[in-house]
Order: sequence, then structure tokens, then C-alpha cells
Amino acid sequence: MPRHPRGFDLDAAAAHLRRRDRKLGRWIDRIGPLDVAARWRKPFDTTDALARAILYQQLSGNAAATIVGRVEVAIGAKKLHADTLGRIDDPTLRACGVSGNKTLALRDLAARDARGEIPTSREMASMDDAAIIERLTAVRGIGRWTVEMMLMFSLGRPDVLPVDDLGVRKGAQLLDKLDEMPKPKVLAERGEPWGPYRTLAALYLWRIVDATTPAKPPVKRSQD
Repeated sequence: MPRHPRGFDLDAAAAHLRRRDRKLGRWIDRIGPLDVAARWRKPFDTTDALARAILYQQLSGNAAATIVGRVEVAIGAKKLHADTLGRIDDPTLRACGVSGNKTLALRDLAARDARGEIPTSREMASMDDAAIIERLTAVRGIGRWTVEMMLMFSLGRPDVLPVDDLGVRKGAQLLDKLDEMPKPKVLAERGEPWGPYRTLAALYLWRIVDATTPAKPPVKRSQD
């Protein structure tokens, strides 16, 4: 079974994308190199990352961070695992601000972690992307998009194109000057020439949106 290193050669990926797609290549030159490799070197724990992904769903960053902080205090630890989550009951989770659905999702995750069903980062090094997606989306509350973000930003897999992501679809619309965002199936076909470096293509599609979105004017404050 081949092993998958965390991360890939960003310069080689950018050169490949320039050769395969001139329009994208011009954007790559305009935006410049992306500094994402540092995230691939950080320690990564699958169960903890999934638990935090569940807690952050459908909340603003600040609100989710507050709830995560309360859970950490309640369990007396910084890592969310079967053993630490098992220290508190459902009413305590709810008191921390965790919704009923998220509480069920955390319990399912903890049960799977206890049974050894959640692969570690080392174990995932010998798994392909499809196998990781299949294994982790079995967890209640974890969808394909969440796992794709993990593959891209934590595991550094080179060939992930999250075709359901609105930002990626919007970037593709701007890249090709389309009247509307491409459907996921159309985007998947459009992205075939970017392989095996579709991850970097997606990262640039997000940056294209950032580069073409006008900055909001500063809010004028009334004088006292």
C-alpha cells in the first residue's frame, strides 16, 4: 500500500497548473505563491479535529470558539476524545451551548473512537482519499465537505477539488467569466486538467474570489 506524505511540492504544482490552464496560470502569477505548507507540518489528531468541526458547524467563529472553550473546561482537557468526552453527560454538554444534534454527533464520534474506527493521521497515510472520505463520513454530522477540508488543509493531499464548495464554484465562475456558478458535475469535468494538483487549483479559486470582491468601506462612527 503506497504511503501518502503530508503535503506536496507547491512550486511543481503551480508549474503544472500554468501548463495545463493558461487562464488559471495568469491568476497564479497575479496572486503569487500561497503559504499553506506550514499547516501540513502541525500535529494533527483526527478525532479532536472532527469534534471541533462538529462544534463549529453553522456558527460564527467567535461563538463556536466560546462553546469549544466551555467544553474544554468541562472535560478538563484540550483534546476531545472518547475518554475526555465521556467525562461529562449530555446535560453538561447542552449547558456548554452544544445543540442536541451536535451532542448526538459527538457521542457517535466518541463511540467510534472508542471502537478504533477513527483512523489516526499515521493510519491515514496509507489510505487513499476515497477511503478516508468513506470512513469519516460514516460519523454522524460529518459530511464530505468537512473531510475534504481535512484532506486539503491538515493532510496536504494534492488532488482534492471540493466541487460543492460555493467559494470554489464562484472562483471557477470568475475564472471562466461565466454568467453563473458552474454546477458541481460541470466543475468536476472542468477541473480534470488540473489533476493531480486540484488542491492547489481550489486554493487559487478561493483567492480569485478574494481578489475580485470589493473591500467594504469603513463604517463611519458618529461624533460624540
